[in-house]
Amino acid sequence: MHKGIYIALSGATLKQAQMDITANNLANANTAGFKRDKISFQEYLVSAMNGRTETPDGRAMSFYGSVQTDFQPGSIVHTGNPLDVAIDGSGMLSLENGQYTRRGDLRLDSEGYLVNQRGIKVLGSGGPIRITDTGRIEISNAGEVSVINAENNSVIDTLKVVEFMDPSVLKKAGEDAYTAAQAGTEAKASIQQGYLEKSNVDVVKEMVQMITALREYETYQKAIQSFDDSIGRVLSDMPKI
Repeated sequence: MHKGIYIALSGATLKQAQMDITANNLANANTAGFKRDKISFQEYLVSAMNGRTETPDGRAMSFYGSVQTDFQPGSIVHTGNPLDVAIDGSGMLSLENGQYTRRGDLRLDSEGYLVNQRGIKVLGSGGPIRITDTGRIEISNAGEVSVINAENNSVIDTLKVVEFMDPSVLKKAGEDAYTAAQAGTEAKASIQQGYLEKSNVDVVKEMVQMITALREYETYQKAIQSFDDSIGRVLSDMPKI
């Protein structure tokens, strides 16, 4: 097989991966707290890949560099729902299963526990937060959860919000949660009740990247077809010489 086919194929494979990542970003553009992914590429000279030290001939193969998550915050919108919370600053809500999330559209389960949209309990400083009293739920900027009624207005617990100095330790666990190999530290972020952080996906930019990647993918396809056609012509014409 012509060496050029391998080179063009490596580029086409990476463009396919880039389109998959961009498609996932677009699919989650409306997922609260979602953070977009981005891919980086690396190129290696063919001679270096083969361990040769002669002067490079310019041919390069493309490989994955890495897939990284962009942790830039999304815009914060007002919802008015008392169980919606947005984190103003760095930090993530802690969940019972050891995961962390920026998604703040919380709810109460049948037992009165504060849970996320997947039913996982949200942690406070004393463990899972359970609200059994009836009344108006208030969450202060410090994350203190209270129920206000005629008989009681005491703090039930405080949302456990942690941050990670090195975001690279966070690994995605689904669309809206992360795991970490090390424990986070207490964050100094402010909690906004009745607000929700949207995804940080810019739909227009993602669409432009998708179109660009698709055109580059088609270019690689044409290059592969061209190499294949040239090989076919050589094989068909050689017996005539």
